[in-house]
Amino acid sequence: MGTIKVILNSFLFWGGWIIIPFIMEIVPALGSVYFLIRRNLRHKRNLKKLKVFPEISLIIPVYNSADTLYGCIKSINDSTYPNDKIRIFLVNNKGQDNSFDIYAECQIKFPGLLMQWMNAEQGKSRALNLALYNSEGKYIINLDSDGMLEKNALINMITRFENNTNINCMTGAILTVPEKIREYKKFFPRLIRNLEFMEYAQAFLAGRSYASELNSVYTLSGAFSAFRKSVVLKSWMYNTDTICEDTHITFQMRYLQNEKVEVCEEALFFVDPIENLNKLYTQRQRWQRGSLEVSKMFMDKDFKLTRIFKDIGIKTLLYDHTFAFPRMIWYLALMCLIVIGYSGKAVLTSTGIIFLLYIIIGYLYFITVAYFLRINKDIRKYYINHWWCVMFLPFFNFVIFFIRLAGIINSIETDSSWKTMTFTEECHAFAGVIKSDFAKPVAIIRNIRRSVNYYEESDFIGTDNNEVMNTENEQCSDKEK
Repeated sequence: MGTIKVILNSFLFWGGWIIIPFIMEIVPALGSVYFLIRRNLRHKRNLKKLKVFPEISLIIPVYNSADTLYGCIKSINDSTYPNDKIRIFLVNNKGQDNSFDIYAECQIKFPGLLMQWMNAEQGKSRALNLALYNSEGKYIINLDSDGMLEKNALINMITRFENNTNINCMTGAILTVPEKIREYKKFFPRLIRNLEFMEYAQAFLAGRSYASELNSVYTLSGAFSAFRKSVVLKSWMYNTDTICEDTHITFQMRYLQNEKVEVCEEALFFVDPIENLNKLYTQRQRWQRGSLEVSKMFMDKDFKLTRIFKDIGIKTLLYDHTFAFPRMIWYLALMCLIVIGYSGKAVLTSTGIIFLLYIIIGYLYFITVAYFLRINKDIRKYYINHWWCVMFLPFFNFVIFFIRLAGIINSIETDSSWKTMTFTEECHAFAGVIKSDFAKPVAIIRNIRRSVNYYEESDFIGTDNNEVMNTENEQCSDKEK
């Protein structure tokens, strides 16, 4: 019986801590690499170059974008798509800086681009809707003003549309700008930005690309997404009641219009790396909050757990949100294992093996992403040269998980808002709450101490000071003896 118990305990331990992650992560990773390579070969085999370039409308929401707007418009002008087939709508959303002056400068420097400035002053979603109603052309493309297109991004995306008439909505692949990452001279700040670069590359060129094969892309990126105009005008347009309007219109496409949501891996869009950890903290919390809001809006009354294998919305909701707290407990259980008898060496070894498996997954995706990045030699070279960053990705993702968990908790008690508290602000707020909560107990303890150590003044009335001093001296002499 003792031997059976040992074997059973060992099986449960290694099964729970290693075999399950292996089944949940390693096996799907192996399968996804195969499907991703097959997907890329299929697209290249069926590719037909454009003979006629359809007219397209680019919508760029502008909000205090003076520092980045010129670079965004210049990337459109420098793209390989013909300028005479492009119309740009710049929709000002209550901006207070000199973005209009940048727009006027671009009109002079890029006369071949047809651009129009519009004032919305009603929020980003209404700004996008205003431009949609005024847009022309066969395709509508949304761009963020703080990013830049890779020179072949537009032509690659429109070519994918024209070669696949059954695809009506698509997102590009978002990467951070390597040149901006190099500007950070110190190792740790540069490492954080490189990890963000690797995360974006693997998320879009591996994760979402694989999701496209299963028709399970969760979000059309608001930074760079495209639609056939005939399809997007049939939707409810961009929703004004959520901070994740891009996720909301993705759900509309999938659930209301039964459209397939695709990723175009050859269409790259570059954004600046995250400014600091506080920005990373608020960004990921905002994404998490918006995801919950949209899920709630589209949640059917007949919610069934069996749909987890068919419905990407339910699957993502359960995996990212419902299972978040058990996963947190799973992490904390590491300490409990030692208490119930497992050696520290066994716990550390098993945890190390788990992280090793995640690193292996990262390198499987690394190979796939490097394969897709053949469209841009410079970006591919930068990506491959930072192969060592993959070893740190599990730790980066570990931190991101707890940031998202904080987003879930914060979304319970606060209203939807684009601006959320930074990590520093939350630490100060937490310290304030702790100080406030402990103020009363501390005051009670202080009062008790005062009452115990209180001496009545009457005890000292009539006592000569010299007599008191003599008494103290005698006590000191007795102690010395």
